[in-house]
Amino acid sequence: MGRTITLKNHLSSEELKARYQSSSDSVESRRWHLLWLVSQRWYLLDAAESVGVSYSYARKVVYAYNQAGVATIANRRRGRSMSSRALLSTAQQEELDQALQSPPADGGLWSGPKVAQWIAKKTGRAQVHPQRGWDYLQKLNYSGQRPRPRHANADEAAQTDFKKTCLSELSS
Repeated sequence: MGRTITLKNHLSSEELKARYQSSSDSVESRRWHLLWLVSQRWYLLDAAESVGVSYSYARKVVYAYNQAGVATIANRRRGRSMSSRALLSTAQQEELDQALQSPPADGGLWSGPKVAQWIAKKTGRAQVHPQRGWDYLQKLNYSGQRPRPRHANADEAAQTDFKKTCLSELSS
């Protein structure tokens, strides 16, 4: 069996249920649901499993609610921008896209570190992490694929004749 935990009377059980049902934020809704189940005399472990949170997280939510009340249930991350800051403007991204059409200055193929160096040079940053270069390669749908190399002494005529005879032999 688990432990029953009592809640302080900041809100009644009906008010907890109403807040759970009316919450539009998923984090807050889960917290209100947990508190409502605990107010219904559920064991904390069972309530945590039912809501889909860990036991330790459930204990922290209940403890915070008992200490400070309703204000602690609010999702403080709401309203924050979760996207990372772009290193390049759209004009710079177009310039990078044009640069990717030709080989890099040191030859070879474009890679994450090479693009990161290009970005650092363009933006004047001291260093750009190679992962950010790879992110921009992915964002611009760059594919470093090249055709397989041909052997220097390959006989093209013999290969085409083989392909023709091979196909006719396979189909019969």
